[in-house]
Amino acid sequence: MASSRTEFVLVAGLAMLCSCLAIKVEYDANALIIDGQRKVIISGSIHYPRSTPEMWPDLIQKAKDGGLDAIETYIFWNVHEPRRREYDFSGNLDFVKFFKLVQDAGLYAILRIGPYVCAEWNYGGFPMWLHNTPGIQLRTDNDIFKNEMQVFTTKIVNMCKEANLFASQGGPIILAQIENEYGNIMEKYGDAGKQYIKWCANMAVAQNISEPWIMCQQSDAPEPMINTCNGFYCDQFKPNNPKSPKMWTENWTGWFKLWGGRDPQRTAEDLAFSVARFFQNGGVLNNYYMYHGGTNFGRTAGGPYIATSYDYNAPLDEYGNLNQPKWGHLKQLHASIKQAEKFLTNGTVETKSVMNFVDLTKFTLNATGERFCMLSNSDNTGDYTADLGEDGKFFVPAWSVTFLQNCSKEVYNTAKINTQTSVMVTKHSEEDAYGNEVKPAKLSWMWAPEPIQDTLKGNGRFEAAQLLDQKEASGDVSDYLWYMTRNISLKNMTLRVSTNGHGLHAYVNGKLIGSQFSRQAKGQQMVTGDDYSFGFDKAVSLKKGLNVISLLSVTVGLANYGAFYDLKPTGLINGGVLLNGKGNNSINATTYQWSYKVGLNGEAQQFHDPNSRNANWNSTKVPKNRPMTWYKTSFKTPSGEEPVVLGLLGMGKGHAWMNGKSIGRYWPTQIAETTGCDAHCNYKGSYNDGKCRTNCGNPSQRWYHVPRSFLNNNTDNTLILFEEVGGAPWNVTLQVVTVGTVCANAYEGNNLELYCQGDRRISEIQFASFGDPQGTCGSFSLGNYQATQSVAVVEKLCAGRPSCLIDVSQSTFGISSWGNVTSRLAVQAVCK
Repeated sequence: MASSRTEFVLVAGLAMLCSCLAIKVEYDANALIIDGQRKVIISGSIHYPRSTPEMWPDLIQKAKDGGLDAIETYIFWNVHEPRRREYDFSGNLDFVKFFKLVQDAGLYAILRIGPYVCAEWNYGGFPMWLHNTPGIQLRTDNDIFKNEMQVFTTKIVNMCKEANLFASQGGPIILAQIENEYGNIMEKYGDAGKQYIKWCANMAVAQNISEPWIMCQQSDAPEPMINTCNGFYCDQFKPNNPKSPKMWTENWTGWFKLWGGRDPQRTAEDLAFSVARFFQNGGVLNNYYMYHGGTNFGRTAGGPYIATSYDYNAPLDEYGNLNQPKWGHLKQLHASIKQAEKFLTNGTVETKSVMNFVDLTKFTLNATGERFCMLSNSDNTGDYTADLGEDGKFFVPAWSVTFLQNCSKEVYNTAKINTQTSVMVTKHSEEDAYGNEVKPAKLSWMWAPEPIQDTLKGNGRFEAAQLLDQKEASGDVSDYLWYMTRNISLKNMTLRVSTNGHGLHAYVNGKLIGSQFSRQAKGQQMVTGDDYSFGFDKAVSLKKGLNVISLLSVTVGLANYGAFYDLKPTGLINGGVLLNGKGNNSINATTYQWSYKVGLNGEAQQFHDPNSRNANWNSTKVPKNRPMTWYKTSFKTPSGEEPVVLGLLGMGKGHAWMNGKSIGRYWPTQIAETTGCDAHCNYKGSYNDGKCRTNCGNPSQRWYHVPRSFLNNNTDNTLILFEEVGGAPWNVTLQVVTVGTVCANAYEGNNLELYCQGDRRISEIQFASFGDPQGTCGSFSLGNYQATQSVAVVEKLCAGRPSCLIDVSQSTFGISSWGNVTSRLAVQAVCK
């Protein structure tokens, strides 16, 4: 009895502790009210499976240092429940641990269950067993689907409850989301779609949590759901309930990268402008999508044709480095928003037009009469000077917002960047005594052929008298599915295969006759939009009698967006296989008996595992340009703590593993489009995903992230590559990513911080001019006037240091005669 009483007291004590720590989350049209405090929230998306547990604390801390209040993440159903009722929450799938780290950092969290996520994630986050369940229809009023969705949603909510993660339990989660962007495609589902969204709302409410529920892009969200906005701009968005706060769940900081696509860039100025306009127009919560994009490890990239890198041009780059100037410029923006927070959430709001395109919004506290103003210029070409009477005159550049403390003092402008630009470089980690890069010895390679003798003979695991859908036949456990058949034919015919993609390798009588992908490399036709079907035509010489046709169909990530996206065919289904000869000698093999085999033998035998003894590794006559080949090498871990990347120039297409852990797909032979890039991007004017592209004519992805937690500190590391189309491993290299050059163009009256990364120091000041310098990073030049001691002053403050702080003022540079002229400091320095 004593033991039971002790246990009771302990449980009661814990319950009282949770009750004391409980946070109440409420809202009105102007604020989120957290524990009675009226707040605006600045949040950022960091997806736990796109990084590693070892990276999480640093990513979260950098987000906090950047001025964020909250971290948002989806929950990814397909990786957590790859097989029905078999769950995995280990390693980088431990979202509970992730949320606890968010709380430890003193930040809030936003839980986006979905469980459809889109997110450029394979199949939108749905597990393939769900699609293959008899009688199911996804994302509509279908009882089978709704039951599975409710089971998973309830499991996630209960896991959060058991870990005390909701704010009402003393945890960090202040908001939860159900469904995702359904309003964009709901019309296609008719009345069943409307009934489904009502069911989603009722199911969410039945989870019995105290925190508000949100639905993004859902203009008819049923109460008490709060509908929110996603997009590049949401300043004009209005919730369907006037009592709901105006929330922006996805402010797209850039865009995703496609194999064969150019690199997307969204300028810091435009991103800051969008946020400032949002809060000027009554915004309450802004969430950056992404704040850290990360990496699509394994086969998680969707699309199709979404690359392994999910950098997204986010404030933190793929590897977790600060993406400057975006991170620093936004940090200063967030400080200004927080300075205005009490006015945004409590003040009386008045907006008036000062002149064409220029609006002044004044926030006034009735109790004290204190004021805060935002002055915006929405013209994408014209700069203006706004006359605010007694409060003064203010120069407002085109496409910018100025924050005015007490409506009379400029504290921030979205177009004026006062933080450094970091030019990142890849380099070998080892250096000599003088700091010069030392190249390591060439890697030594072994190889093993992919065993394909069984499939070349037409031997599979199951049969069907039709061409099956690849995702259904394979269960999406592999990118590969073999379609095999035998026929009696004549010589000299053309094999014609129609497929719904995404790639095809064709073998006849044991010989590879050709390969093709729906998005081709440089110089060949590029497929755009949602259509990844293509036709393969190849002349073949058949023998009299029995011939074996073996077709290896390849997927490159499954569709993740659109109405009925789950039904988009993959592989040879709805296609055909024809043998066409002269005259009327044609054979339709489409309805033949087909034999099937899922995946590669090397996958089944775990060739990627360094401890596997199944591969017959050979160190002699290592081949190049040989399709269907495995390569293996070992190396020491690069020194230091900077992020490690794998350079794969010379390889074709395939998959990479480090010490048995998947780095993801690689495809350096996919070359980005040669046109459409903008070396001098103009931030002014509305952004779209085709604006300000870079990297034209280069490999769409050259470098592949190798998290340091994948590497061994005291023993050799094993890198294994599966090469699908043929390549040469001789130029494969491991390097680190670091800051090479730092540049800045800061305005007078600001403090400019310059810093290098890791143990590196500012070794050289290549340019410095305080005055009216011209140009940009890499091409600075002197203007009409400057302080003659500019270089000497910067060298004294910065040279030889890992970082330095410069007061950008006339007094710092020994000037006293320029009067009211506002000058700038341009600096370019080298880190070594």
